[in-house]
Amino acid sequence: MRRILAQARKELTQIVRDRRTLALALLLPLFLLMLLGSAISLTVNDLPIVVQDLDHSPASDAYIDAFRASVTLHVVAWPEEKRPEDALTSNIARGVLIIPPNFGRDIARGVSTPVQILVDGSDSNTALLISGDAQQITQAYNQSIAGAAQPQLVQASMRLWYNPGRSSKKFYGPGIFVLGLSMFPPLLASLAMAKEGEQKTILQVYVSSISAHEFLLGKIFAFMAVAIGECLLMLVLLFTYFGLNLAGDPTPFLVATILYAFCVASFGIMVGAAIPSQAAAMQTVALGGFLLVFLLSGLIYPISNIPVGLRWLSNLIWGRYYIEIVRDALLQGGGWPATWYKVLEIGATGAIFYGMAWRTMRRMQVKS
Repeated sequence: MRRILAQARKELTQIVRDRRTLALALLLPLFLLMLLGSAISLTVNDLPIVVQDLDHSPASDAYIDAFRASVTLHVVAWPEEKRPEDALTSNIARGVLIIPPNFGRDIARGVSTPVQILVDGSDSNTALLISGDAQQITQAYNQSIAGAAQPQLVQASMRLWYNPGRSSKKFYGPGIFVLGLSMFPPLLASLAMAKEGEQKTILQVYVSSISAHEFLLGKIFAFMAVAIGECLLMLVLLFTYFGLNLAGDPTPFLVATILYAFCVASFGIMVGAAIPSQAAAMQTVALGGFLLVFLLSGLIYPISNIPVGLRWLSNLIWGRYYIEIVRDALLQGGGWPATWYKVLEIGATGAIFYGMAWRTMRRMQVKS
């Protein structure tokens, strides 16, 4: 028993002396508890919709006010001269309400009048919520103007865009595609880089003539090739098993994919350079490359579902922008006008990761 206690004491002493291991053991569970306990929310609020009112009558104003009173939906401004479907393509709205001309006159006559509701079906769960809430609002409006026993004067006609069958595979497929790219290439890169420090082979690099830029870019390009190879294999699966196709201009997707490969490879190299321990580096990449992308990128539920106190954090998650670009390329087809700033965000994040990795390795440049 004495030997067992002595061994346990030795291990605990090593853990206490190693600040990284101690942080992983004590602080990471607290962070996960806070993140998982407050970031996951299946309640959808303030989903943006735009309204195209072609009647401008008191009846249409009252109908629009019923949508404004909804907790689930949030009416946003949209120029009347623009096509309403452009609001879906540009991700400004998740739904469009189109009120036809003579809406008020038909209501006054007691004649049934249809209204059209376009719903972004790329997120099947959100599309179902918007459709259900719009139907309930329409039913309540009908009861307020004609009573429960009277025929329904306003008929809401739903049309799902991008994913008419509400296939979950078409929604989750692009997200899981991004999750794979966010996790495995940086994990391999961080392990390779941390191994250099753990086994002290990095000293051979220090005494060589290679510069820090050359050393880092060489490693990053290698794992970019791994990421692009993984991307090509997964795209074959998306186009076959998931039934997806390129919906519009593919150039934003191609440029963003190359930049994202650079971003995740740089992230892994940065972690491996800063943490010369394979176990600790693996945990860090799992946190940043998997958990944060999984929870805060819009992969499972809309970012609007995330509590306001944590929603700002999603702006720092590089996977969020790439998921939106992939879904646009495979489902929506908005192209450069809808995604150009997201491509820039990915490139800027990759540059920051590379700069931090170079800052860690810049002592290679010191001349003796």
